Amino acid sequence: MPKPPSHYDAIILGAGGAGLMCAAVAGQRGRKILLIDHADEPGKKILISGGGRCNFTNIGTAPDRYLSQNKHFAKSALSGYTASDFIALVDRYGIDWHEKTLGQLFCDGSAKQIVTMLMDECPADSVSLSLGKAITAVSHSDGRYQVEYGGQTAFAPSLVVATGGPSIPKMGATGFAYDLARQFGLKIVEPRPALVPLTLGGEETLFRSLSGVSAPVIARSGKTAFREAALFTHKGLSGPAILQISSYWQHGEPVEIDFLPDLPDDWLARAKRQLPRLSLKKAINAHLPARLTETLTERIGLDGELGNLTDKKLDEAARRLSHWRFMPNGTEGFAKAEVTVGGISTAELSSKNMEARQVPGFYAIGEAVDVTGWLGGYNFQWAWASGHAAGKAI
Repeated sequence: MPKPPSHYDAIILGAGGAGLMCAAVAGQRGRKILLIDHADEPGKKILISGGGRCNFTNIGTAPDRYLSQNKHFAKSALSGYTASDFIALVDRYGIDWHEKTLGQLFCDGSAKQIVTMLMDECPADSVSLSLGKAITAVSHSDGRYQVEYGGQTAFAPSLVVATGGPSIPKMGATGFAYDLARQFGLKIVEPRPALVPLTLGGEETLFRSLSGVSAPVIARSGKTAFREAALFTHKGLSGPAILQISSYWQHGEPVEIDFLPDLPDDWLARAKRQLPRLSLKKAINAHLPARLTETLTERIGLDGELGNLTDKKLDEAARRLSHWRFMPNGTEGFAKAEVTVGGISTAELSSKNMEARQVPGFYAIGEAVDVTGWLGGYNFQWAWASGHAAGKAI
C-alpha cells in the first residue's frame, strides 16, 4: 500500500552539493524539508571529485570565473556565501585540507568527509531524506507542488530543482532539470559539455600517437587563455589547460597552443649564436618531451644544425611552436565532461534567491542553472552559494 501524502515547506529534488546545502540551510531555519534523490546515496559527484579528495572550493572564486549568458548573475549568490564561509564550515568539522595549485582546496583525507559534514548539517527533525526512489511526476495546483516518487506523494509550496546537468551519465546524470523547467514554461540555454577533452581528426590524428605525453602550455580559444598542462590522449587533447579552454571553445574554431610560453620569440636565433652546431630538434627537446619534439619538428618540416638555418626560418619555427593551431573535430561529450555549459536560463531566475520570476515557489540551483565555473573547485562553490541563497528563501 502506498503511504499517505506528506506535506512539507519545501521539496528539494537532488541530493548533490547544491541540494544538500539548500536542505541544511532551510532545515536550520526550522523548515520542514523533503530531499529526494534517485541515487542510492547522497553526494555521488562529491565523492568522485578530485580523485576522491574533493576539490571543494577555490580561494580565487570571483564572478568572472564563471560562464553564463548573464555574466553578472552569479555575483549575488557568490557574495552571499563565499569560499571563506565554506572553509570555515570545513574547519568547524575538523576536516584537514590543503591548497594544491592555483587556489584549489582539497581534503587531506576523503571526499566522504564533505558529504558527511553536509548530512550532519541537515537537522534530523527538519530534513527527511529519500534515496533510491525515482521521481515519476511533478505538478502544481492550488499554490502547491505535488511530487510523486517511489509510490509516494509529497506536497509543498516550494520546489527546488537541484538535479544537475547531463554530464557524467554513468552516475545517473540526466537532463531531468531541463525537462521540468520546460514543463513550467522556463527557457533553457542549449546545454553542451564543458571541462571536457577535445578530439582530433584528419591529419591531426597523428598526434594521438603521443598518448600519455604532457607539457605545460598556454591554451587559447578566442580571447580566452589558460596556462596549465596539456595532455595528449588516444582521442586528442586533454589535461587542465584543455579542459579549461573546452568550456569556451566553439565547434569549427581552432585551439591555439603555446608549447614554449616562457621563451622569447627569437629564442632559436639566440640559441644559434650560442650553439651553432646544435640541431633544431635538440634545441626544442631541451624544453619539450622527446616524442612531442619529434612530432612537432616533423610537422614543421625543418631540421639540421642551427648554424645552417637562417634567422627567418628559425623565427618562423619558434612562431609555429608558440602559436600551434589545432582544429578539434569535437569533444568526448557528456560522458567525459565534468560539468555542463548552459541550462535553465538565468533570465528566468532571481539572482538573489534563485526563484523563478514567473513561477512562484519554483527554484533552480547548482549545475541545473546556466552558470558554469572554471576547473578547480569553482563549480562546487557555485553549488554551495546557490544552495545557500535558495535555502534562506524557501
